[in-house]
Amino acid sequence: MQALNQRSRDIFKQIVETYLETGEPVGSRTLSKAGIALSAASIRNVMADLTDLGLLDAPHISAGRMPTHAGLRLFVDGFLELGEPSEDDRSTIDTRISSSGRDFEGVLQEASSLLSGLAGGAGLVSSPKHEEASVRHVEFVPLSTGEALCVLVTEKGDVENRLVRLPEGLPKTALIEAGNYLATRLKGRTLHEAAAEIRDEIAQRRAQLDSAAADLVERGLAQWSGSLPGRDRSLIIQGRANLLDDSQAAEDMERVRQLFEVLERQRGLLDILDSTREADGVRLFIGSENSLFPLSGSSVIVAPYMNASKQVIGALGVIGPTRLNYARVIPMVDYTARMVSRVLNDRD
Repeated sequence: MQALNQRSRDIFKQIVETYLETGEPVGSRTLSKAGIALSAASIRNVMADLTDLGLLDAPHISAGRMPTHAGLRLFVDGFLELGEPSEDDRSTIDTRISSSGRDFEGVLQEASSLLSGLAGGAGLVSSPKHEEASVRHVEFVPLSTGEALCVLVTEKGDVENRLVRLPEGLPKTALIEAGNYLATRLKGRTLHEAAAEIRDEIAQRRAQLDSAAADLVERGLAQWSGSLPGRDRSLIIQGRANLLDDSQAAEDMERVRQLFEVLERQRGLLDILDSTREADGVRLFIGSENSLFPLSGSSVIVAPYMNASKQVIGALGVIGPTRLNYARVIPMVDYTARMVSRVLNDRD
């Protein structure tokens, strides 16, 4: 901003606003008609300076200019005035989120669909990330069928039972030894906290277990790992078809293909949504600012939602072209997150 005088700021702001409205490169004649009181030659000189600063780009030699990802970031941070959503948008959000019922999944599904429809992109909502409870008790119970029941009880009272097939001739003492070993290592810790350490002890032969008991411990860890209650998460994505409606996307199907591949790799998107846990309010990723979307020309706007204890438990947002209507979509995402929090708080 300090490198721009008032004339450059006015021209830059007009170029970005026109581009966000039309999706087309903006030329000097368009700016003259928009009320920039300068000659076409003077406007072109300013545009050239803005291009040298990395804020504008020209898709063709004779074409007008369009903002780069850095230019869009400067526009959002330095020029955009954000307020509350429009009365119509607030009314739609209030009505649809409130009428989605008290079913937790239904609220999240409605939020994703709502954002997709209002913003014109794809709506994203992550389900809460539950923390795994510490282990209170663990043991192996022999059955008469050549199998053992792996029993794990958490501090919250959840009980997990898994069947493990036993090697023929395995002595009952191996079950007791394996159970005692795991009970000592796991008590007061989560399975995921202790699993790597346990496997390392066994691999380094520091566990003081015979081979049969060590094998049983490995089988138990394999059965329990990743299957404790409440650890499953989901990512709700609605409105993928909206991403095909953008005129520029229609001209570059390779970018659309890359974007759809990213949407299928939900782990990365969940990481983006989880990043809001450390943020104060809405987060915005424009194009190459996020490693998931360096080539797809997309922006992601996300905001956290909270439970009745004011703890962040998930996030929601919108993914769309970089020429999203940021002035409208950013407040809309923030307001939707607040409404979801309110409805879930009432439910709790």
